[in-house]
Amino acid sequence: MRKRREARERAIQFLFQHDMNPLENVELALSQFWEGQRMNAYMESQGPTWGEQVQLPPADAEDAATQLFGDALIRGVLSHLEAVDAAIMKHAKNWDLHRMAVVDRNVMRLAVYEMLYRDDIPPVVSINEAVDVAKKFSTADSGKFVNGILDKVKAEILRPARTAKDSADA
Repeated sequence: MRKRREARERAIQFLFQHDMNPLENVELALSQFWEGQRMNAYMESQGPTWGEQVQLPPADAEDAATQLFGDALIRGVLSHLEAVDAAIMKHAKNWDLHRMAVVDRNVMRLAVYEMLYRDDIPPVVSINEAVDVAKKFSTADSGKFVNGILDKVKAEILRPARTAKDSADA
């Protein structure tokens, strides 16, 4: 699995969890979340170890990169949540934000955050990733629903939809 896709999927899992049970100490929750993700991946790779004490090895470079990207996405969504939700609601005709499926809502939050605040990610990439993740984690119709709203958000963005900002320009 591509590392950025994996980071997005994990970010959505955290955002889902936070949406269902808002956390007071996000720093602690993020630390525990990433530790749990590493432990789960390690345990899957090792097979059953019932009753054994498990010593988690240090994170490798790929794990660190996944966590770094995912962490930035989570923090970005949470810090811009009001503006992100407003952008979604502007285009979600006849839908109340809290009546949307929790997965769909958080998939869109992540993609809208990327489109509005991450010039290094082309908007079409954000949409394609969101649609794929929605199809994987939500309902059969979620991809179309998410795509429809995100496409309307993209139409209002004043930057090229298919290119990222050149890192030399930053």
